[in-house]
Amino acid sequence: MLDNGFPLATESNILKELIKPPNILRTIANSVTGKSNVSGTLPTGQLSAIPWRRTGVKYTNNEAYFDVVEEVDAIIDKNGQTIFAEIQGYIDCCIKLSGMPDLTLSFMNPRLFDDVSFHPCVRFKRWESERILSFIPPDGNFRLMSYHVGSQSVVAIPIYVRHNLSLKPGEQGRMDITVGPKTTLGRVVEGVKLEIRMPKAVLTCALLASQGKYTFDPVTKTLHWDVGRIDVTKLPNIRGTVSVASGCTSLETSIDRVQFTISQLAVSGLKVNRLDMYGEKYKPFKGVKYVTKAGKFQIRM
Repeated sequence: MLDNGFPLATESNILKELIKPPNILRTIANSVTGKSNVSGTLPTGQLSAIPWRRTGVKYTNNEAYFDVVEEVDAIIDKNGQTIFAEIQGYIDCCIKLSGMPDLTLSFMNPRLFDDVSFHPCVRFKRWESERILSFIPPDGNFRLMSYHVGSQSVVAIPIYVRHNLSLKPGEQGRMDITVGPKTTLGRVVEGVKLEIRMPKAVLTCALLASQGKYTFDPVTKTLHWDVGRIDVTKLPNIRGTVSVASGCTSLETSIDRVQFTISQLAVSGLKVNRLDMYGEKYKPFKGVKYVTKAGKFQIRM
């Protein structure tokens, strides 16, 4: 990767050609011939204008897949109002195309982005002038771009948590929490998990969850509730009693971490318009997948 202390090759395609990934067959062959996995010559692409793509790529099935993943970072206050919300997004690609294809990817609403960061293959001038991603892609998996949405647009919160908690020192307290979908455009919310930080004075929890499983760690005073998939007809609920030690002053509680996944939804409203290919004659198979996840998602109680 370094030549005389200076970065030379940092692209995985180049490094894989320089140092062949180990496998059993290659190890046996090397032990017989006395060779190593390190190539003696520079790969063909290293000295070209496109060092991230190796030459002579051939596939029987030509495919281009794009995953648009968005993570929602949010802080919600005890009344359900949003204090802070922003989206960190990225587009991961799996490109298996023969030859030297030149791709252009356009969006329905590219003005959404507040801040962007690109793979070196993207032609930045074209993005600045037309808001179109034009690039000769690396072979295989890579991250095409990362972006940030938040300062200009209102971020939709896809999930809500209704909570009712009454704690008094030396008494049995009550706890009631319900989770439900908010702005999901009819998509199913899956993989829901809540991590609730209870006050240090809480001794035990006797709760009944209508869905999923819960565990309470008496050392860290953390309640984990693994909800799973939200059924809109019967919202998941957990309720019961909490015993609190006497003589304590602070009874601060918060939901430190909320996890969820929503497939086929980009909560920012980002949509890929079209993908065009130039420089090659064949027609590739193209696919785009959208996923919304929870990033750093907190709710105060």
